[in-house]
Amino acid sequence: MFDAAPSNVSTRAEPALPQSDSPYSDLAPARLWLPRASLTACIRAVVARSSVGVALDEPQRYNHFPAYPGCSIAWLFQGSVEMLEPGYAAHASSPRLDVPGRVYFCGPFTRPTITFNSPSAHGMMILLQPDAFSVLTGKDSSEYLNRVVAADTVFDGQWREMFHAVQSATDDDARVAILQDFLQPRWALSRPKSLLGSHLLQDWFRGAAQYFALSGLGRSLRQLERRFKRNTGLSMRELRSLTRSENAFYVAARESENGKLGAPRWADVADEGGYADQSHMCRESRRVTGFSPEELYRLMCTEESFWMYRLWALTPAPQPTPKDRRYSQ
Repeated sequence: MFDAAPSNVSTRAEPALPQSDSPYSDLAPARLWLPRASLTACIRAVVARSSVGVALDEPQRYNHFPAYPGCSIAWLFQGSVEMLEPGYAAHASSPRLDVPGRVYFCGPFTRPTITFNSPSAHGMMILLQPDAFSVLTGKDSSEYLNRVVAADTVFDGQWREMFHAVQSATDDDARVAILQDFLQPRWALSRPKSLLGSHLLQDWFRGAAQYFALSGLGRSLRQLERRFKRNTGLSMRELRSLTRSENAFYVAARESENGKLGAPRWADVADEGGYADQSHMCRESRRVTGFSPEELYRLMCTEESFWMYRLWALTPAPQPTPKDRRYSQ
């Protein structure tokens, strides 16, 4: 079975907020499952959210997601979802497109996305690590860069059977178990040895860099960059940028969780995150999330539609042990 995240993560999420603000409690409950050790290099997390029976007004039915370098598969069990055209704000006049079916596949996204739910909606998404799609299928994820397509146009019959089983399961815990049972033997066969990962991109990036450096002929930086591109569909530079931006987000969340008054000290966050300066961090944050760090922090603390950020902020960072450095079998 999948190991669910701790109870404070898998139930209604309350963000770690500065003491000067009132904590925001999500109206529509969201859950996040972290995979067991043997699948951490394959699966980053599984996320589910339901607004069934919850009275949300129109602004609360938007969902904000940051850029993400991995592929994902999403199921819609109830209701409908529309995706806003790139570059448009969460507004009633913004053009939207229906997602392609009840099960859809998302390639790597180098820009933030916004979706809009019907009044009562229930869905689930599995987030794959950036190289997992290529490892499992042999396909080039760059073909799906910034694209959302029907999942049955990407995967073969066995995957489609799994999609149907997840769609037909009675509850979210059973669905997550089906996903794990399906992926476990395929991942073991496709990559019998891989560094143990975590839900943090920086941990995946370090492990992937070590794995790619030791695989194949050639140890030069150019060879390493080519392997990153071939396995993830993104350049090493782009992956490093997304990783750094996420790390800065966690630094800011950790500061507030530790009880520091007021908003995080952004200059310190930029320094710890490896940015040249605070303006560099702001530019990168806008590209990845659509907002400056200060804007994102405020919205995460006050708006229902930023539930995904709150859920990630509550997910505890893994505690490294000597075993984490070994290869999984």
